[in-house]
Amino acid sequence: MKVQETKKIKRFNRVFAAFLIVVFAFVLGGTLYAVNYQSNTSVVEVATTSENKQVQQRLKELGYYKGAIDGIFGPKTLAAVKNFQRDYGLVVDGIVGKKTLAALGLGTTSKYSSSDVYLLAKCVYAESRGEPYAGQVAVAAVILNRVKNPNFPNTISGVVYQPWAFTAVSDGQINLEPNQTAYNAAKDAMNGWDPTYGCIYYYNPATATSKWIFSRQVVVTIGKHVFAI
Repeated sequence: MKVQETKKIKRFNRVFAAFLIVVFAFVLGGTLYAVNYQSNTSVVEVATTSENKQVQQRLKELGYYKGAIDGIFGPKTLAAVKNFQRDYGLVVDGIVGKKTLAALGLGTTSKYSSSDVYLLAKCVYAESRGEPYAGQVAVAAVILNRVKNPNFPNTISGVVYQPWAFTAVSDGQINLEPNQTAYNAAKDAMNGWDPTYGCIYYYNPATATSKWIFSRQVVVTIGKHVFAI
């Protein structure tokens, strides 16, 4: 009996040990998969849930992401990031780095003064308050693109108040107080979101009177505004 019991115990120990090995391998495999998944996305490792939510929200606003705003950088978010990068001429790696954040308008406005933000928001509100949000960001982006263009003044105030540049300045609407949406649009543009892809002109074809503006190359139409270079 003792010999049989000893054999049974040894057999049980072997089976139990094999079971533990299988469980350990499964757990280790899952861990390695998780690490590999994180290294492939390069976002889960460094981004917080809140930051991922911001990325998801912006991608959703732009039509790239259809999932829940849950802060989880899963396959759907990764695919949305890659599609966005592809459309915006970025490196398609799924990594939400500085350039991708800037293109999404999720960078930083620290290089601009509060007066710059205020004036840009005023111009956005005066020129495009009836336009969709992306269209308001686009107006702000045009102003910022002009600041960087050698053919225009190199400050926001210089661009906004350049003679005959904006109808809102000529008719006094520039003096209206901007709402929060205009502020948000101005900050998004300052953070790098440019729905115009570098345009320096925009106009409403239904009200534009200058024949010259129609000669500019059209890049995109957002709402009632046509954006051109």
